Amino acid sequence: MTSIPEALLWCLSAGTAAAVVLAALSIRASKQRAGLRKRLSTAEEQNSATLHSNTELTARLRATEAEIRHLAGSRLPDLTLALAHPHVPVPGLLDARFTGSETDQALNAVLEQVSDAITKERARVDAAAQSTLRGATTTIQALLYQLQTALQEMQHRYDDPNIAQDLLNADFLNEQALRRVQATGVVCGAWPGLTREDSYLAELVVGATSRLRGYERVNISNQLRDPIAVVARAVEPIAITVTELLANALHHSHRELPVTITLQQGNRGASVIVDDYGVGMHDDEIKAAMELLSGDEDLLLTQLGDPPRSGFAAAGQLVRQYGYGVHVEPSPYGGVRAVVYIPGDPLLTVLDESAQPMSVMAPLPHRSAVPDRSASMLPTGSATPPPAAAPAPQPAPAARPAPTGQPAASYEAPAPPAEGELPRRRRRKPVSEPDESAARTESAPPRSPEETGTRWAALQRGTESGRAAAHSEPPRSPEGNA
Repeated sequence: MTSIPEALLWCLSAGTAAAVVLAALSIRASKQRAGLRKRLSTAEEQNSATLHSNTELTARLRATEAEIRHLAGSRLPDLTLALAHPHVPVPGLLDARFTGSETDQALNAVLEQVSDAITKERARVDAAAQSTLRGATTTIQALLYQLQTALQEMQHRYDDPNIAQDLLNADFLNEQALRRVQATGVVCGAWPGLTREDSYLAELVVGATSRLRGYERVNISNQLRDPIAVVARAVEPIAITVTELLANALHHSHRELPVTITLQQGNRGASVIVDDYGVGMHDDEIKAAMELLSGDEDLLLTQLGDPPRSGFAAAGQLVRQYGYGVHVEPSPYGGVRAVVYIPGDPLLTVLDESAQPMSVMAPLPHRSAVPDRSASMLPTGSATPPPAAAPAPQPAPAARPAPTGQPAASYEAPAPPAEGELPRRRRRKPVSEPDESAARTESAPPRSPEETGTRWAALQRGTESGRAAAHSEPPRSPEGNA
């Protein structure tokens, strides 16, 4: 009877132990399930983050590809245009998220490298083109000068008025071609190609006017107080500049409107003021003209338009080389006012009119009664009369005989200059003039062939003497032209 309870006790003990083991295993399984759930949740979160990151990387990659296509398709072509035309804008990034990033820096580096390469290549090509044009214009200019000399010799060889008129027309056309070739050569860095002596400023302006079509529309007002002249090395550059400014004024104004030139003298220099009554210029056009006339930057031929407009560009090159100034602004008359300022030191001097008379074609100066003895505008060593005692007055020379059919004229000697005053020029003064009403009513008698030949020979001699003086060459003997 005692063995049964012990067996039961052992059974109960074994069952209790099994229950404890099962409870422990159940707790352990629960913990494992919780860990598995946590790891699974973490894995799911990581997977979601990875998917999101992959999505962002894909979008960024696509945006980068779009930026590269935008660079090649829009930014680089617009950059090439902007280098030639600064008003063309260059677009920026498509996506603002790349601003300041490594991608933005890399794209900007590409733009800078392409810009430098294009700029250097354009400069190289333009330098080659300018070198070619410089050589061609120098040769053409020399040939045109030879043609000009040949036409002048033909004008003195033939006495037929019809032939002479045709030769004059051909000479004038040759002068137009010479002016354009000369301006183009100056833009390309060539020398103006003409050497002169010290020339009166008034004569220089008259010579510049005679190079243009429509020269009869130009009115010159000489307000200079002294016989101011331009030094030899700057005569032709200033003549080219005044010519180009006059060409612009004549071209942009009606053919019936005048163009006014005023010569003004200041304390430190002289000015040539050109006023026209034309269509005027807008603010951006004036700004562009001032950039060309300043000569501060090297120009490319491609910047002068199509076809190239080389007038202002040539003037700007000469301004930079010789040290005078040009200013363009709206005119009070509605057109354009251009001012050429010539500093007295070192580009101006004063000539002795008794030793080197001024041409009769130069405009008469409007000098005041009280002379201005200040010479601050003149460089050291300028030709001025000594301030010694005034020379004794000399009797006026006898009147020269006038040509047949013209009123007599006499030359009146000027009053002796006061101390420190510059000598004044002699001017031809008519003694008697025919009555204008009688000239209108009475017709002139027909001229004989001999008289016509004599008049034409005199005109040819005068033309040759004036051109020889302008080109610093001694005039030919009158006997050889008779």
